[in-house]
Amino acid sequence: MFILKKIIGQLFFPVPLCLEILIAGLLLLLFTRKQKAGKIIISVGVILLTLLSYPALSNTFLRRLECQYPPLISPVISDFVPHEAVPQIRWIVVLGGGHISDPKIPITSQLAGASLVRLTEGIRLHNLMPGSKLVLSEGKVFDSVSGAETMAEVAKALGVKQEDLILESESKDTIDEARIIKSIVGNDKFILVTSASHMPRSMGMFRKFGMDPIAAPTDYTVKEKQDISPGDFFPGYGGLRKAEGIIYEYLGIIWAKLRGQI
Repeated sequence: MFILKKIIGQLFFPVPLCLEILIAGLLLLLFTRKQKAGKIIISVGVILLTLLSYPALSNTFLRRLECQYPPLISPVISDFVPHEAVPQIRWIVVLGGGHISDPKIPITSQLAGASLVRLTEGIRLHNLMPGSKLVLSEGKVFDSVSGAETMAEVAKALGVKQEDLILESESKDTIDEARIIKSIVGNDKFILVTSASHMPRSMGMFRKFGMDPIAAPTDYTVKEKQDISPGDFFPGYGGLRKAEGIIYEYLGIIWAKLRGQI
């Protein structure tokens, strides 16, 4: 089921989806007499690819995900209720966002961008909260080394002590992480670090297991620019990347709701 879910999800990502539409139209043009239908389908594919390549459209949907939980700028003062102190926190849980264990490159380059940003935010909060433990969560999935182990090596390279690290290396997806982390933190209050767009789904799943973490979203993709650049007026990979993130998260939310996970 896990592999099937991943394969089906990939089919709806921007580039595969547009290619599927374009190939369908091309086949109609080349091998059937339905020339008009083929031209219409190809036109739809081109228009869709163009729209998905512009960041402005993606930003609208991403902002809805990323703004549901405010950033935890300081763990001393709560961002949820003005001037309300956050209770003593023992655990800072960092959810992994992908990795490739290639020993020929620096350990920091083995983490996907999302994982590296999430880990950096976790370390920042850990340094501000003496006595806290970093719980690093990500299993092996499609790699022989778990994401938790790779994050731990990066954390130690950045100065975190071994005794302050707890690894969760068995999970395959977010619902697994919530279930396993429940057995680690119990009923304790803890901070949850993950990408801002992933936070709504993560919080829903963790709450399903009776936990109520303090959200610390990071890895924002929608940011307020101070100036306009020429690239803002052209389609590009950045827009497709954002569109992929939107599709990934909304498909995940729909799947989780259908299975009663949030």
